[in-house]
Amino acid sequence: MAKQNEYDTKRKKTLKWGYLFSVVAFLVFIVFFGRIVLLQNTNVEEIKNDYINKNYRESTLKAARGNLYAADGSILATTVMRYDVYIDFKIIRDSVYKKNINALTDSLSRMFGKPKRYFKNRFDLQRRKKNQYYTLVKGLDFDQYERIRNFPIFRKGRNKGGFIIDRNYQREIATTDIGVGTVGIDDGVFKSGLEAAFSKYLTGKDGKRLEQRVNSTQWKPIDYWNIEEPVDGLDVYTTLDIRIQDIATSALRKQLIDYDARHGSVIVIETKTGKVRAMVNLKKTAPGTYADLYNFALKDGVEQGSTFKVVSLLAAMDDGYIDEKTTVNVGNGVWEYNGQRITDDHGGGTYDISDVLAKSSNIGTAKLITEHYEKKPEIFIDHLRRWKMFEKWKIELSGMAKPIIMTPKNKKWNKATLASISYGYSTNFSLLQLSTFYNGIANGGEMLKPLFIDKIMREKKVIYEAKSEILVENMASKKAIRMMTEALAKAVERGTARSIFTPNLKMAGKTGTTKVEYWLPGATKYRASFGGFFPANDPKYTCFVSVEQPNIHKGYYGGGVAAPVFKEIAGKIFLKTPQNIEKDLLTAKNTNPEKVTRVNTIKEIKNNKMPDITDQIGKEIIPNLENLGYRVRYKGVGRVKEQFPLEGTLLKKNQRIYLSLQE
Repeated sequence: MAKQNEYDTKRKKTLKWGYLFSVVAFLVFIVFFGRIVLLQNTNVEEIKNDYINKNYRESTLKAARGNLYAADGSILATTVMRYDVYIDFKIIRDSVYKKNINALTDSLSRMFGKPKRYFKNRFDLQRRKKNQYYTLVKGLDFDQYERIRNFPIFRKGRNKGGFIIDRNYQREIATTDIGVGTVGIDDGVFKSGLEAAFSKYLTGKDGKRLEQRVNSTQWKPIDYWNIEEPVDGLDVYTTLDIRIQDIATSALRKQLIDYDARHGSVIVIETKTGKVRAMVNLKKTAPGTYADLYNFALKDGVEQGSTFKVVSLLAAMDDGYIDEKTTVNVGNGVWEYNGQRITDDHGGGTYDISDVLAKSSNIGTAKLITEHYEKKPEIFIDHLRRWKMFEKWKIELSGMAKPIIMTPKNKKWNKATLASISYGYSTNFSLLQLSTFYNGIANGGEMLKPLFIDKIMREKKVIYEAKSEILVENMASKKAIRMMTEALAKAVERGTARSIFTPNLKMAGKTGTTKVEYWLPGATKYRASFGGFFPANDPKYTCFVSVEQPNIHKGYYGGGVAAPVFKEIAGKIFLKTPQNIEKDLLTAKNTNPEKVTRVNTIKEIKNNKMPDITDQIGKEIIPNLENLGYRVRYKGVGRVKEQFPLEGTLLKKNQRIYLSLQE
């Protein structure tokens, strides 16, 4: 009987728990079923708004901007990776934190120069708050990132060590001599220079990623969930030649310092292509200090003075009013014309046409132009129209100064205006525009649009290659072009630029000494300039130099201030060819034993030319390059995926080399 009672008791107890489980299961089913019914009858947008939109969001995943190169493969501007470090304290286990926190704070203290206690106090506080996205540091470079990610706790990664990395891109100009005035900027707000000119190619397509809310103000990225991958920008190769740019910068800076000038510019154009190989603009920022801050050569329209006489006299040569037998009497150096007093600084007497240019005669130029065009100045003006001198050309760079030329339709026109125009006043042109005109003469009368883009590439494949564009097919007759070229050569041989004459290199050009701000009271100010081409008998380059407001007590004539810059540039460009540089290196082997090893080492990597190092192990090749004197900047680890400069590029001393390694 007792056993029966015990059995009944156990049975009742079992049934009781069974009934209870059944009730709970039934209730769970009801809730689950009710949830299904609710979801079926609830608007999807409401669910999205109530949960998804409140806890997740899409954010922009920035694309890397393409690299901006010089024509020889040297980087002008590049996009570098920067790393922001965050910590998810909630995910770090207590045992891991307690065991390693002292070692971690010690490592951070040594890296950032702050006491261990500084980090320990903050970390303990954020851990108590269970902060999932604490900002530790921003803007680390790759080396710093590699160092910090191997610290205690952090080396366990994101899922165990709470180590969160957000990668950002930062734009850097790779050379100090070519600054914001030329390379420029395009950060979405400020736009200038080459960066702005080619932004449509350099700018990639941003992607999208998902971020998760961690608190009321913070969102953290979900690394493994990119909704749309970014597409990096294209690489743009400009026409600038780093070697020529460096030569021009050095020559101009030295002269600006010597003459304490306000600012100066140099343009070098490759004659046969119109490619701008150098554009230098230096502005005084402090005594003896000059920086590339503003593109004077492109953006400023000024009265060019005597260098404009080439334009005036070519018009008369083309119309047949002037030939080799033409002479003009400039008297004693003073001429009154319609109430305007015109003077010369270089003697008097009777000049032939080459003397007018060689001695930069204001009177001779004005007499010849007014004699033939006084009654019909529109004919003279039409030459300027045909030479596109009234136009603001559509070139890659924005901001080109709009030319201004006084015409008979202007209310301020008078009988003396034509004379003023003839020797470079009553007009405003950019240095780039007048340089292009001179280059047309050097090119036998074919005037080419200045070209700043060489090619566009994606992943080492050329997708666009620029071609020269003709602005004026025949500027003047062949006889006129020849006559002008000979006159410009004479100006260097025995005219106002004779101080730069050298038998080693035949040069042709014209000096300019222009009064500036002459309408203001005070001391007279000048602009010294020189434009020309070389070699005169077979032009390869056109070069224009302008020095604004040199100290008049030190000198201000174009022949003494601007022409020497031209000579130095021409000499180093033309005489220091790669073949001659190689000869210098070979000579160094016999004169300086210390250079022998250096030369031999460089010759082992193809005579100073960048070798193909793709697919080589980074940690092995980088020290070798640095031991050879090159500065290496890289991102990633492992083998080399991409290299800049490209294979075959001529490397210079202290050249910076950029490498992209495997991640």
